[in-house]
Amino acid sequence: MKNTLLLFTFLLVSFSATYAAKVDTIQIYSQAMHKPVKCVVVIPDTYNRKKGLQFPVIYLLHGYSGNYADWVRKAPGLPALADTYQCMIVCPDGGFGSWYLDSPVDSAWKYETYVGKEIPAYIDSHYRTLADRQHRAITGLSMGGHGALFLAIRHSDTFGAAGSMSGGVDIRPFPKNWDLSKRLGSIEEHPEHWKEYAVVTQAEQLKDGVLSLIIDCGVKDFFIDVNRSLHQQLLQQGIAHDYTERPGEHNWAYWSNAVEYQALFFHNFFERSKDK
Repeated sequence: MKNTLLLFTFLLVSFSATYAAKVDTIQIYSQAMHKPVKCVVVIPDTYNRKKGLQFPVIYLLHGYSGNYADWVRKAPGLPALADTYQCMIVCPDGGFGSWYLDSPVDSAWKYETYVGKEIPAYIDSHYRTLADRQHRAITGLSMGGHGALFLAIRHSDTFGAAGSMSGGVDIRPFPKNWDLSKRLGSIEEHPEHWKEYAVVTQAEQLKDGVLSLIIDCGVKDFFIDVNRSLHQQLLQQGIAHDYTERPGEHNWAYWSNAVEYQALFFHNFFERSKDK
C-alpha cells in the first residue's frame, strides 16, 4: 500500500511538472523610448503541446516601485491561472513610477505608447495569440490599476476588457506622492495635466458596452474613497461594471486573492466573445 501511494504521488508530481505553465522573461524594444524593457510572459501548458491553438491575453500591470517580475514572484499562484483559463499572461515593466503615461513634461517617459501599443503588437507578432480586442484584457494593482483603466479607455480598439485592483483611479488627491509631479508637473502649475490624466476624467467619455469592466478595492485601502467615487460615477453614467469591496488593505495578500476573481471575469469575457 505504501509503495502504491508513493508511485501515485510520483506520477502526480511528474504530470504536474510536465504540464505546467511556462514563465519566460524577455526584452521588448520600445521605439518610442529607444530602449529595451523587460517583460514576463506566462504561457499555458498547452501552448507547446497543441501547435494550432491560439490564446487570449491578459496584460497584468505592477504598482509603483515594482517591476515586471512582481506578479510572478509575489503571487505564486499566477502561472496556474494561465493553465486554468488557457490564456497568456503578460507582465510588462512600467518603470519606477511611470503611471503608464506618456509624460507631458518629460519626453523620456512614454509608457502609454509602450504598454498600450508596442507591447501588444510585439506579443501578437511573436506568439500565437487571438489578436483582437475581444481576446485582450488589461488589469493591474495600485499604479497598475490606474494604468490598466487609463490605457483601456484610451485604447479601446486594443483592449476589450479592463480591471483595477486597489487602483489609484483619481490621482488629484495625492499631489505629493509617488513621483506624480515628476510625470505631470506640479498640480499648481499644471492642473490641466492632473485632470486630463486621471482615470475618473477619462471615464467621462466612456459609453456603455465599450469595455467590460471589473474594479475592486479593500475597505482598509487608502484608495478606497477614489474607487467608491469612480463606482458612483460609472453608475450615474449608466456604464455596466463589476464593483467589489471586501476586507483587505493595500498589500499582496489582497492582490493575490483579487487576481483570481479578475482572471475568471476575463475568462468569461473571452468565452462570450466566441459566440459573437
